[in-house]
Amino acid sequence: MSLATLFTAIFLVVVAGVLAATESALNSISRLRVDEMIDDGRRGAPRVRRVLADLPRYLNVVLFVRKGCELTATVLVAVLLLDRNSRQVVALAQTVAIMLVVSYVVIGVGPRTLGKQHPESWARLGAFLSVILATILGPLTRVLISLGNALTPGKGFPSGPFSSEEELRDLVDQARERGLVEQNQHEMIHSVFELGDTIARELMVPRTEMVWIERGKSLRQTLSLALRSGFSRVPVTGENLDDIIGIAYIKDVAKRIHDHHEAESTEKVEQWMRPATFIPESKAADELLREMQAKQIHLAIVVDEYGGTAGLITIEDILEEIVGEIADEFDDEEAPFEWLSENRARALARLNIEDLAADLNIEFDEADLDDVDTVGGLLAKHLGRVPIPGSEMEMQGFRFTAERPMGRRRRIGSVMIERIEVGQNDD
Repeated sequence: MSLATLFTAIFLVVVAGVLAATESALNSISRLRVDEMIDDGRRGAPRVRRVLADLPRYLNVVLFVRKGCELTATVLVAVLLLDRNSRQVVALAQTVAIMLVVSYVVIGVGPRTLGKQHPESWARLGAFLSVILATILGPLTRVLISLGNALTPGKGFPSGPFSSEEELRDLVDQARERGLVEQNQHEMIHSVFELGDTIARELMVPRTEMVWIERGKSLRQTLSLALRSGFSRVPVTGENLDDIIGIAYIKDVAKRIHDHHEAESTEKVEQWMRPATFIPESKAADELLREMQAKQIHLAIVVDEYGGTAGLITIEDILEEIVGEIADEFDDEEAPFEWLSENRARALARLNIEDLAADLNIEFDEADLDDVDTVGGLLAKHLGRVPIPGSEMEMQGFRFTAERPMGRRRRIGSVMIERIEVGQNDD
């Protein structure tokens, strides 16, 4: 009897080890490699692809059976040791020590290492076992998962918690450590995961940085604004910025002017605008990306909880969250401030106002410094709107002129500063 019990315990440990290797292999093998195996005519490869298509279902069953084997083997070892030792405490302590080592080494480390080293072989065997176990025990594991979710605070996982995003992230990290994935690819994959936790408000161009045009402006003025700002789509406003009535597509305006030259001065932008798409600022970025792709929308207006305009978002803003900042081909690094001649200088728009004052040897009024920190912000404050190339203002004996935009969002990159000579504005 004791010999049969011992062999049964050993058999259960072996089965548990095989199932542990199965888990490791199915989690390690890539779908691309499985497709290559199918193309090569490898036996069992189609079954592996079937299992990977619904991996949580099969892993849940494998985990259930593996745990059952481990626990049963532990009980059998305890029975054997209790028969040989009259002191129950000692026998139970021996059982815990023995099975702890067996579970960690024989079931844990060894088989899992083999599964990762030879994922193709183990995945084919594991897929065969998984399909059989899922056919027999699938309904039972679903009932147990439902019971576990009912007892767990919060919302549970219908397919079970044993194959999660965190495990997939960990596989990506392991691939990076082994040199299979480059650093930029690693960051991009993690950015895809984080996209679901990002909302439109975090990615949008804020209201203060939007470029727009009033509904009564002519097509010529619209085209001029587009060429100066570098934007191909411009929101059209009614009474104010909170009343956006459409989107002007510059290709529509340019085509109309090309076909009917007189239209540039006789027709208004509101006659050729397209409907605007509005979204709440709390909308998830991944969901928004899918909608914009499906509806072929490149720009949407973001509204706040009161219905006012909070900003705008483009499909490029969302993609930038995944691939990183998209720089303009002319965005060369320049000095923050540089004198070009005795009376002319160029400053980057992001230069701090206090640094600019020191470079120009002037003092700004306190009112000029309220709510702004940079040269670009100072220009926007005095203009009352986002500056575009050619926008000008005069202050402290200098004329500030916005120069070319930089980056995909076409923000002003630099400002030309010219000293105003005495009598220059007397005309």
